[in-house]
Amino acid sequence: MRAWRVGGALIRHADGLVLCGNRRRDRSVEWTPPGGVIDHGESVHQGLAREVSEETGLVVVSFLQRAYTVSVAAPEMGWTLDVEAWEAVVGEGEIVLADPDGIVEEVRHSSAREALELLAGSPPWVREPVSDWVGGTVLDHYRFVVHGHTRAASRVERIG
Repeated sequence: MRAWRVGGALIRHADGLVLCGNRRRDRSVEWTPPGGVIDHGESVHQGLAREVSEETGLVVVSFLQRAYTVSVAAPEMGWTLDVEAWEAVVGEGEIVLADPDGIVEEVRHSSAREALELLAGSPPWVREPVSDWVGGTVLDHYRFVVHGHTRAASRVERIG
């Protein structure tokens, strides 16, 4: 079973937030807050600050609070995902795409309305908590199970 520990940065922009357009293996684009896998030996804050810098060029100056956590299990595909999403404050600066993984293709300062539209095509474990956070009704923890052997033929169930 592969297990990923991921951090997500919720960076406010006016009434919305900063989102990244990520190109997936099937060539689709999913919109998510900046973030990614926390490397071995990194704290969540260290890894998340690194990911924000790599994906957007923005520099995190502080973390305000943990907004929520997400647990996703895909037993038939052999993976789990645990996410901590933190409200982050960034310094002044311009967005620069420099993702060493080559996944992030675009970064946007999106309004709340645009964020919800962009998130519509993202997996439920991204879309639902981020949408709740934008709407001000976020839960502490979200749990999902992915049923199926392939991403294309899977069904996602929210269990908490």
